[in-house]
Amino acid sequence: MHIRTLLLALSFTGLLAAAGCTTTDSMSSGKMAPISAYAAVNDEGIDLPRVPITEVDDKYRRQIVDYETDEAPGTIVVDTKERLLYYVEEDGKAVRYGIGVGRDGFRWSGDAYIGRRAEWPTWYPPSAMVKRQPELKEYAGGMEPGIMNPLGARALYLYRNGNDTMFRIHGNPNWTSIGQAVSSGCIRMINQDIIDLYARVDPDKRTKVVVLPG
Repeated sequence: MHIRTLLLALSFTGLLAAAGCTTTDSMSSGKMAPISAYAAVNDEGIDLPRVPITEVDDKYRRQIVDYETDEAPGTIVVDTKERLLYYVEEDGKAVRYGIGVGRDGFRWSGDAYIGRRAEWPTWYPPSAMVKRQPELKEYAGGMEPGIMNPLGARALYLYRNGNDTMFRIHGNPNWTSIGQAVSSGCIRMINQDIIDLYARVDPDKRTKVVVLPG
């Protein structure tokens, strides 16, 4: 994640409003999540800013949709071309979220699974990223959790064959990156949305993740 993206989050600190809660039952079938689902909230002691969701294309707003797939309920399907993530539910439905995806040269596809989950994770920039962006060297020992942290409020760590792929589905402080191809291969979500998705993922199961070709 580029340092300028980190700095952009500073502009959100003035947006704190009355606290609200993001829950997994904040919408009904065929409906978009209400604006209140993106309100400011104190989560695990950290003040999460409001997201001006009306400034985001409705396509990327959390919603229940019809979704025909052969994948089992509980599977996560990432459509990198459309910049959408689906959490498959029963009866041909899915919860759909807007995402940011990898930029040119950093896109990937295939199957993975969630091998680790974390709330307000510490971020360790990969050595290859530090080499490309030397200004990130100061975070080589880890960036503490917080609204400036590139992994945001939650992170789902993607594994293959017992090995960490180094790719994540995670929150991020820059809601304007949703719908864009700007990451180093990770799947970005609005913080309030990753909190919602995280709550849906069964911690006792190896959740399958399918990343479609872009």
